[in-house]
Amino acid sequence: MKNLIERIKKLKEEKNAIILAHSYQNIEIDEVADFVGDSLYLSKQAEKTNAGIIVFAGVYFMAQTAKIISPDKKVLLPNLSAGCLMADMINHEQMVNFKKNYPEIPVVCYINSTAEVKAECDICCTSSNAVDIVKSLNTNKVLFVPDANLGSWVEKQLEGVEVITYNGNCPVHHGVQIEDIKKARQTYPDAKILIHPECKPEVSELGDYVGSTSGIIDYVRASSHKKFVIVTEKGVVDRLKRDYPDREFILIKNNMLCESMKLTTLEEIWKSLEYEINEINIDENIRKLSYNCIERMLKVSV
Repeated sequence: MKNLIERIKKLKEEKNAIILAHSYQNIEIDEVADFVGDSLYLSKQAEKTNAGIIVFAGVYFMAQTAKIISPDKKVLLPNLSAGCLMADMINHEQMVNFKKNYPEIPVVCYINSTAEVKAECDICCTSSNAVDIVKSLNTNKVLFVPDANLGSWVEKQLEGVEVITYNGNCPVHHGVQIEDIKKARQTYPDAKILIHPECKPEVSELGDYVGSTSGIIDYVRASSHKKFVIVTEKGVVDRLKRDYPDREFILIKNNMLCESMKLTTLEEIWKSLEYEINEINIDENIRKLSYNCIERMLKVSV
């Protein structure tokens, strides 16, 4: 593996490439990544980079987002099978029909969606900034797609705002039940429970902290606490255990695993960069429309 890591690093220099990796990726990918983080952080890095090639160790919608933001860059997705079950829950036709049912209401689109869906929305958001994005619209009613759980959680944070949600979810987070949190409280009474807002609202209500992937990591960094129950994908726990070996981290359930996120390997990263394959391309009209959606988000989340 060490030899493979060195080959990838050498290729990056030769080809003026950067590697963006999501925090749910296999942890060894951090060895070659230039930036590791959540969707908002990686979106900003894609916007800022002067690299000619972006290799995205993540899933399809993330690579699309990088291409939307940086159309002059070559964006590569090492494994084209790496998709997102939530993003697949709504297509362009379903998005158009959803809007027709609620005319004249602004649409907030979670970044976990395709370019075609983003093209139909007013503004994008991530779990890091969803509350601020909805607040920025200065309206008492918004449509929110595709994550019903995140949309419902946002509504609870904002007084006087109705959030009408599309019925989508992340199966990994949606599978966490109230009983799982109660059991964790009993088993680890001295632990802080940190929950991702893609979980059901009734689950999120039981956490000591609710926040995005980066928010959870930042909470741990700032805390003097020594034990945490983590209610999100396993990749976050892997990184916390590595970075804070003097603390204890418990994954809420063993099946908190996004299989698509784990598809990307170091071998595939090397292959995609060596041969510049699996390039992401987007119809220019769709790209421009979806760019407007993302650009508005980035202006709010400076």
